[in-house]
Amino acid sequence: MATETAVESKPEPESASAPAALDSFNPATGEKVGQVSTITPDQVQGVVDEVGAIQPAWAELRPSDRAVYIKRAATVLLDRMDEIAELLSAEQGKPISECYTMELIPSIDALRWVAKEGPKILKAEKVSYPQPFFKTKRSKFSYEPIGVVGVIAPWNYPWTIPIQEIAIALMCGNGAVLKPASLTPLLGEAIQSVFEDAGLPKGLIRNVHGGGRIGDALTKSNAGKIFFTGSVPVGYKVGEECARLMKGCVLELGGKDPMIVLEDANINFAVPGAVWGGFANAGQTCAGIERAYVIREVSEEFIEGVVKAAAGLKVGDPSEVDTEIGPMVSRDQYELVNELVEDAVASGAELRCGGPVEIEGFESGSFIAPVVLTGVTHEMRIMKEEIFGPVLPIMVVDDEQQALELANDSDFGLGASVWTKDRQRGERIAGRIDSGMVWINDHMFTHGACQCTWGGVKDSGLGHSHSKFGFYECVDIKLITYEPGLTRNFWWHPYDETLSDAMKASARLLYGKGGERIDALKNGAGPLLRVGKRITKRGS
Repeated sequence: MATETAVESKPEPESASAPAALDSFNPATGEKVGQVSTITPDQVQGVVDEVGAIQPAWAELRPSDRAVYIKRAATVLLDRMDEIAELLSAEQGKPISECYTMELIPSIDALRWVAKEGPKILKAEKVSYPQPFFKTKRSKFSYEPIGVVGVIAPWNYPWTIPIQEIAIALMCGNGAVLKPASLTPLLGEAIQSVFEDAGLPKGLIRNVHGGGRIGDALTKSNAGKIFFTGSVPVGYKVGEECARLMKGCVLELGGKDPMIVLEDANINFAVPGAVWGGFANAGQTCAGIERAYVIREVSEEFIEGVVKAAAGLKVGDPSEVDTEIGPMVSRDQYELVNELVEDAVASGAELRCGGPVEIEGFESGSFIAPVVLTGVTHEMRIMKEEIFGPVLPIMVVDDEQQALELANDSDFGLGASVWTKDRQRGERIAGRIDSGMVWINDHMFTHGACQCTWGGVKDSGLGHSHSKFGFYECVDIKLITYEPGLTRNFWWHPYDETLSDAMKASARLLYGKGGERIDALKNGAGPLLRVGKRITKRGS
C-alpha cells in the first residue's frame, strides 16, 4: 500500500528531540487545518505503560458490559458525523460524499456490529472429545485480552481503518495506542475523543504523533500486538521487529487488484463498477481496481464505456457534494502517479483520457483527472507497481485462462473481482485467483461490512482484520481443561506388557475394520480389563 510510502517510510533527520508540534494541511487548498503535539521515540514506551496501567480494569468488565460502551461510541459518532465528515474532507481531501459512504457510515455500522456480536464471539467455546479415553475431561477455549494493542494507521482511510481495529481491540478487553499517519493526525485525535465521549476510561486509548520514528518506537515497545497498514518495505520491517520480540502483528500492505471481465458479463453493470472501483478516493485505495483484463469480444464496448464514464467524473473541491474526485493527498503522491502514467505512455500505452489538471481557486492542490490506459503490457511498471491514484490500465485478453494467468502475475494478493452472469463460473475462477478476497460482480464493498474478513496474501500482508478472525487477532487463545480425577489416565506409569497389549487392542477396536475389531476384542479383552482395574484403583 502506498499509504505510508510517501510519508512514513522516508528517513527523518537525526535529532535528539522531535518538533513540539505537527501541522496538518488541507491537500486541496494548502491551508493549515490544525496542529497536534508530538513526542520523541523514547517517550512512546511511557505512553504504552500508562495505557497498560489502565487496561486491566477495563479487561475485568464482562464483554457484554464493554459492548455497551462500544455501542455508545456508535451513537457519539452518529451525533458528530457532519463535523467529522468536514474534518475528514479537509484533512485528507476525500470528497465529502465519500466521507459518509466510505468512512463514517461503515464505521457506525461496524461499531454496532462489534457491540452486538462481540460477546458471542468472545464467549468461551467448549471443546468436545469424541475419543472414548478422554470422555471424563472437560475443556474450553478462553479468549483473553492481549493487553495493549498498537495501531499504525494510514492516510488513505484515516478514519475507518483505525477506528474499526481499535473497536475490536477494545471489545476484546485491550487498551490501544494509535499512531495516525502524519498527514492526518487530527482524525486520530477525533477517534480518541469519540471513544472517550462514549464513557470509556480516559487513557485507555492514546495517540502518539511525530513521524515514522514514532511508529518504529511503538513497534519496538512492549505493546502486545501491532496492526500496521502501509507500504510493503515498512511492513516487512514491522513484521521482522515483531518476530524478534516474539509478538504478533497484522500487516495490510496494499494491493494490485485485478478485475476480470468475461464475455458473458453484464457490461452495463461492469462499467460503473470499474469506474467506482478504480477511481473512488482518487484511486488511493489499497483494494481499488488497479488493472482490468477484458475478454476481446466485449472489450470495445467495455473500454468505450469506461472512458466515457471516467471523463465525466467531476474533479475539484472535495467539500462540494457533487465532487467525485478530490486532490491527491500530497505532492509526492501526485508525482509518483504521474511518473507511472508517463512511463507507460512512453513504453507504448495509449492515454484515453485524464491526467493532471488545475482547478480554479485550488492552485495549491494536486489534482489528477481519472486516467484510462489501453495498450498496456505486463512489462510496464504500471502493471507491476502499486499506482495508488486515479488510473485504470486495461488489457484485452483472448480467454479466461490468459486473464487468470495475468491476474496472478503479481507480487500482491489483496483482492480481485470477476464479472460474469454465471455464478458457478465466477466461483470457480475465484478459487484460482491468488488473493485474500474475491468479489463476483462487485469490488471491495466488504470493507464496509465488518462481519467480513479483510486481509491478503503474498506481499499484500499477513493476518486479518474485521470479522471473527479480527477478534481472534486481538486475543490470546487459551485452552483450559478440567479432569475430575475419578480415574487415572491409562497412559500413566507403569509401562509394561499389559499396557502395550491393551493399547494395541484399543487401536484396532477404535480404528480397525469389521473382522479386525472382533479379533482385537477376543485377544485384547484380558489386557483391557487389567488396565481398567489399574486406572480405577485409588492411590499409586
